[in-house]
Amino acid sequence: MAEQMIFKRSEIKYMIDEDIFRKLMEVMKKYMIADDYGRSTVCSLYFDTPDYLLIRRSLDHPMYKEKLRLRSYGVANESTKVFVEIKKKYDSIVYKRRIAMKESEAQRYLLHHEKVMSGQISDEIDYCMDHYEGLAPAVMLSYEREAYYAKDDHEFRITFDRNILWRDYDLSLCKGIYGNPILKEDQVLMEVKTAGAIPLWMVEFLSGNKIYKTSFSKYGTAYRTIKENSKDNNKKSNNEDNYEERIGGLKYA
Repeated sequence: MAEQMIFKRSEIKYMIDEDIFRKLMEVMKKYMIADDYGRSTVCSLYFDTPDYLLIRRSLDHPMYKEKLRLRSYGVANESTKVFVEIKKKYDSIVYKRRIAMKESEAQRYLLHHEKVMSGQISDEIDYCMDHYEGLAPAVMLSYEREAYYAKDDHEFRITFDRNILWRDYDLSLCKGIYGNPILKEDQVLMEVKTAGAIPLWMVEFLSGNKIYKTSFSKYGTAYRTIKENSKDNNKKSNNEDNYEERIGGLKYA
């Protein structure tokens, strides 16, 4: 299957367990085949402003939202092909644009705003970087993915993500696979991606197994944890300050 750089589609997420996954794989044998990447480790470096403006807006579920990220398949090095992606969502439709370049070029482009290529997609990314002040790496995400597409419609895809890890340090695609887990051990995040309708066989499987769509954001989940940790640290700091004040006010005979 040819590698796409422009996408327009609906993306629907479902949280399933391993038992449902195995049942679905039996059904999918008749309709789906593995895509070019098949089973792979996806690494995504999300960019945001110092106050996390992009993800905060996204979690408010607005009509329009966008994200900027750098993606590799597996741990990268300076010469690895990576993808600079801008992902927009308007009225429940996802529009994704991406350009491929070496990891070293992506660093120069995203961190130092060096012009490494030109074109419509890079112009959109340039506008995003100019529009949001202080964009910088914010969260590193990695996960194990299985990806499939329909034999009769390459626009219909299903992906399964496991072992989703996040970190807000060592923000590089070249550092390795580690971080804090998002999913429980038996959970699998399934995404159905389509430019049209969901096939009848898939609709019947979902309804027959009482599987319902969910609103789930990998980056959003990581951000919520960062926010909670920040609150806990501030509370701890305030408690320590109050303790010092109380101790300082004691009189000893």
